[in-house]
Formats: sequence, structure tokens, C-alpha cells
Amino acid sequence: MSTVQESIEVEVPLHTAYNQWTQFEDFPRFMEGVEEVTQIDARHNHWRTKVGGATREFDTEIVDQLPDERIAWRTIGGDVQQHGVVTFQQIDGARTTVRLAMAFEPEGVAEKAADVMGMVDRRVKGDLRRFKTYIEERGFEEGGWRGRISPS
Repeated sequence: MSTVQESIEVEVPLHTAYNQWTQFEDFPRFMEGVEEVTQIDARHNHWRTKVGGATREFDTEIVDQLPDERIAWRTIGGDVQQHGVVTFQQIDGARTTVRLAMAFEPEGVAEKAADVMGMVDRRVKGDLRRFKTYIEERGFEEGGWRGRISPS
């Protein structure tokens, strides 16, 4: 498994950053290569991505979610293998640190080469920068889900 860890400071309150991140169907607005996310229920999402001309579809399950603190997920079924966590830490009343850590199994020669060349790290860093721009330009979240999902 390969890993990537990135963080960014966003100039919005903690609850605003967290609430917006729970709006999974908005991810295509700031995540490169994510074409669609469909929220099936509070715990499950279906993803369609297109990276390097290859379209992939897979499902994720949220395994731990604590409002204003973290959201952890893993893929279920299919050929995409990954798991990770995004955490939120208040800096002050108007700024928040968003940290993303993810482990994944690159498939095929192209994905393995991209991983070795650091392309996944750059993609995640770019996604976090686009999230920062997206939420700071809005200044408020479009919604939020504040339920608790406990690890099984």
C-alpha cells in the first residue's frame, strides 16, 4: 500500500469546513478526476472517477465520523482499495487545519508509475487547495451532516 498525507489551513470556522466536507456530492467541484459522488445513505457513497483516461466506479463506507473532528472511510467491494481519514482542527475562531491521510493500492503500470513520481501526492495537495478556494470564496457551507458514525 502507498500512503499520502497532506494538510491545509482554511480561513473559515471549524464547523464550516467540516460541514462542507460532509457534502460528498459536491466533491467534483474541487476534486480533480472525480466525476460524480452519489450518497447512498449516511454511511455509503458511490464514486465515479476518471484519471488518465480510465473510468472507475467504486463504493466507500464511512467507518468513523465524529462531527467537527474526523471522517474515516474505506472502499468496499470492487477493485479499488483505499482507506483514509480527514481531520479538522480549529486554529482559532476563523481558521481551521484540514488534514487528509490516505492509504491506497495502485493498480496497473500507469498507476504505479504515477505513485512513484509523486503524482498522487500532488493531486491530493491540489484537491485541498481547491477545497480551500471553494469554501473561502463561499464563506459558508452549503449544508452539513452532523451525525455520529461509530467504528464497528
